[in-house]
Amino acid sequence: MELGLAGRRALVTGAGKGIGRSTVQALCAAGVRVVAVSRTQADLDSLVGECPGVEPVCVDLADWEATERALSSMGPVDLLVNNAAVAQLEPFLGVTKEACDMSFNVNLRAVIQVSQIVARGMIARGVPGTIVNVSSQASQRALANHSHPACPAELCLSVQIRVNAVNPTVVMTPMGKANWSNPDKAKVMLDRIPLGKFAEVEDVVDAILFLLSNRSGMITGSTLPVDGGFLAT
Repeated sequence: MELGLAGRRALVTGAGKGIGRSTVQALCAAGVRVVAVSRTQADLDSLVGECPGVEPVCVDLADWEATERALSSMGPVDLLVNNAAVAQLEPFLGVTKEACDMSFNVNLRAVIQVSQIVARGMIARGVPGTIVNVSSQASQRALANHSHPACPAELCLSVQIRVNAVNPTVVMTPMGKANWSNPDKAKVMLDRIPLGKFAEVEDVVDAILFLLSNRSGMITGSTLPVDGGFLAT
């Protein structure tokens, strides 16, 4: 299906690994110019080697001032994918101040800041745009050891900027495989997923591309579960 994204410019956070990296690759293949944001320079270097033309930006999104300096003059952006996040799997009574601060700074505050920067540019240019936040099924259903807040489902903007979120189940990124490699732990979750499997990275990337494209032109303020039916059970 032609998504009509060619020639547009996108910014993807958390672009060094997993869902973010695969999203950058898919956008480049669709003819999109991509600004890739990661806190790890080595990941950006290898990504540029795979996708020549990607504009790398190395910054820790937990640092408000550094993020402002790095992104405030990056030029026009049509598409934003807020994917950067930290996953700290801890029981509620074990959550520390440091872990809570890190989760808040990256999973929530950075989403707001980066969205503000991009949205201001869209409004100043008088053009519509699209923002997709990569969240989690954990934002809508309580899960053991997932006490930290996930990325917000949507940011409400009163102009022609569509904002949606994808809410995947466990995704088979390297981090997902590491956290869910225990068969007994995985079985508890898989037994609650009607399709009986965890998501592959491509499942989430396809949903992101759809929400970025004009094929979803009448969809905004929505969350799209990519969870094999978990939230329906």
